[in-house]
Amino acid sequence: MSRSFDALLVLSFGGPEGPEQVMPFLENVTRGRGIPPERLATVAEHYLHFDGVSPINGINRALIDEIRAELVERGEQLPVYFGNRNWHPLIEDTVAAMTSDGVARAAVFATSAWGGYSGCAQYQEDIVRARAAVGEGAPELVKLRQFFDHPLLVAMFADAVAEAVATLPESLRAEARLVFTAHSIPLRAADRCGPDLYGRQVHYAAGLIAAATGYDDYDVVWQSRSGPPQVPWLEPDVAEHLSTLAASGTKAVAVCPVGFVSDHIEVVWDLDNELAEQADKLGIVLARASTPNAQRRFAQLILDLVDEVRDGREPMRVIGAQPVPGYGSSVDGSFCTPACEVSARPSAGSQ
Repeated sequence: MSRSFDALLVLSFGGPEGPEQVMPFLENVTRGRGIPPERLATVAEHYLHFDGVSPINGINRALIDEIRAELVERGEQLPVYFGNRNWHPLIEDTVAAMTSDGVARAAVFATSAWGGYSGCAQYQEDIVRARAAVGEGAPELVKLRQFFDHPLLVAMFADAVAEAVATLPESLRAEARLVFTAHSIPLRAADRCGPDLYGRQVHYAAGLIAAATGYDDYDVVWQSRSGPPQVPWLEPDVAEHLSTLAASGTKAVAVCPVGFVSDHIEVVWDLDNELAEQADKLGIVLARASTPNAQRRFAQLILDLVDEVRDGREPMRVIGAQPVPGYGSSVDGSFCTPACEVSARPSAGSQ
């Protein structure tokens, strides 16, 4: 079913852009989750290491510039807006501006490749909340599908892996261990939108990228867990796994942060600082693959997703050995599974 759009909204997580914004931002992110102040203070130090500026907003603005340039290349006109869940520009303000501009129906690209609650359903809730805040006249907002198996995403990560491996000493490249990492989540949340949907999608995408780079053997691990230690999260943790690799004699590791589409704080701190320091102490040479960030190919991917819905095209996918895990259950393909659709709806009823 084709559906026309008169705007595109890039919807993201958000991040502080100055030291005075760090704690208010973290309080927004963790509101209602019972995170102790000392934990927030620890995380705040990560941001303050970079003068309180998260890279994420700047990367998203650069990506929007690439989208606009790609639209010009395609001879198309489509206004592009930017909104965040947790920090300015907030989605509520952006949707209000879209309403004032007369936007009637917009495609929404969320900067998460995944299904599951945090990667999909929570963005659905953001959309519902923003439309409710604006009230009558708010545009229809259609969230685009997950894109973990899109050919351009696979190609961007495959190229990044090859480039990372090429930075290793030549004598170690052939034996370098390929390790994919993604943000861990609590086990109690893993089945919220379907049985281990997020975990299965991460493993699926890792397999596609490994195949594209010629790796038959690789590891999938998790990073950036938080909260009380007694609460179980997806494992193994990347730091623990690195220690295991060192104990087995591994001398070089290429880390691909497949779970992230930009080099934001949990990449540049958790991997480029903490993991790199650990690797140095263990005698492992570590190379980290880049994320898509603001590549022109990423802009092309986003507009491909718009075209799929606008023109009723078949989704562009790299087909792996296993069935594609989830998504495409609703008429317009905006939900990943029926469970995800249900998960997104309590917010609508609470407005």
